Amino acid sequence: MQASGETVRIGDDGGVAAALLGWYDANARRLPWRALPGEPAPDPYRVWLSEVMLQQTTVAAVRAYYAKFLDLWPTVDALAAAEDADVMAAWAGLGYYARARNLLACAREVARRGGFPRTEAALRELPGLGAYTAAAVAAIAFGERAVVVDANVERVVSRLFAIGDPLPAGRTAIRAATDMITPAARAGDFAQGLMDLGSSICTVKAPRCLLCPLAATCAARAAGTAEAYPVKAAKKAKPTRTGTAFWIERDGAVLLVQREGKGMLGGMRALPDDGWSARADGHGTPPVAGEWHAAGLVRHGFTHFDLELQLMLCRSADCASLPPGEFWPVEAVEAAGLPTVFAKAARLALAHR
Repeated sequence: MQASGETVRIGDDGGVAAALLGWYDANARRLPWRALPGEPAPDPYRVWLSEVMLQQTTVAAVRAYYAKFLDLWPTVDALAAAEDADVMAAWAGLGYYARARNLLACAREVARRGGFPRTEAALRELPGLGAYTAAAVAAIAFGERAVVVDANVERVVSRLFAIGDPLPAGRTAIRAATDMITPAARAGDFAQGLMDLGSSICTVKAPRCLLCPLAATCAARAAGTAEAYPVKAAKKAKPTRTGTAFWIERDGAVLLVQREGKGMLGGMRALPDDGWSARADGHGTPPVAGEWHAAGLVRHGFTHFDLELQLMLCRSADCASLPPGEFWPVEAVEAAGLPTVFAKAARLALAHR
C-alpha cells in the first residue's frame, strides 16, 4: 500500500496510456452523448449536459433524462431560453437538484458568450462547472489535455498505484497519479477509457483482473488487495429528520407550491410542508385550518440525512388562507415534476382517494 505523502510512481507511464487506449478502441461503450474512437468530436453541449447529469448518478438512470432534455432543448441556446419551472420539472427524479439550477445558469452564460469556451481554465469560469466537469468537457469535446477524475477513474488509479491515503484526502495523490499517466494526445478517449474500465472491469466488488489491460502494472493486483482500494474513511451515521407534507385537494385538484429558489429542492413544485430541513425537524402545524386526516408515512433518503415524512390529507381547507401556489389536476399530478420525496407522498395520497 502506498504510504501517505510519498511520491507516486509507476514503471512505464506511456505504456499505461497505450494499453488503455488500445483496449478502449476495441471495447468503448456506445453512449448517446459519446463519439466513438475515430469519429468527429462530439457536440460540447451534449458532452456538458451528460456530464452534469452523470454526477452522482448511473448511466442507466441518465439515458432517459438525457433523451428528454435533448428532445425539449436540442441546443444550449434552447435550454438557455427555457423557463426555470419547466427545466426543474424535467429534472425531477434525477436528484441533486442544485445541478438543474446550475445547468440553467451555465446555459444562459454560454448563450450570452456565443458558445462554450475550449480550455479547462475558461470552462471553470462558467457557473456550476467544477474541476471535474470542466476537465471532462475540455478533454472529450475539445481534445484538450486535461486530468479527468470521476469515481470510476478514482477506483482504477488508486488500485493501479495502491494509493493508501483514505478518501477524501487521498484524492490529491489520485489526481497526481492520473495526471502522470494522462497522454497529451487523445486525453478525452483516455479519460473515457478509464471510466469504462472502472464500470466494466475494475468494479467495486470482484474486479475482473484477468481481463484488465493494465493488470501487468497494477500494484493492488500484484498484492492481491484490489478490493481494498480506494481506501475510504469510516462513514458517519446519518441523522433521521421528521416532517409533514400536506395534501390539500379541491374540485379534483391538489395545491402545489413552488419552493424557494435556493436550498434543498429549490425552485421545484412541491406539496406544502412544515419546514423540515437537513438540520431540523418540521413543526407539524398545517398551513390552514381544516379537517385533516393522517394518510401514512413516507421514508426517503437524502445524501446527508434520512427523512420520515408524515402525509396529512384535507379536502375542506379554509380557502381564504391558503398559501400561495397553484391547483394542479390530481389525475395529472405525475406530470407536475415533483421531486422524488413529494412524488412518493402524492402516490400515497392517491392510494387514499
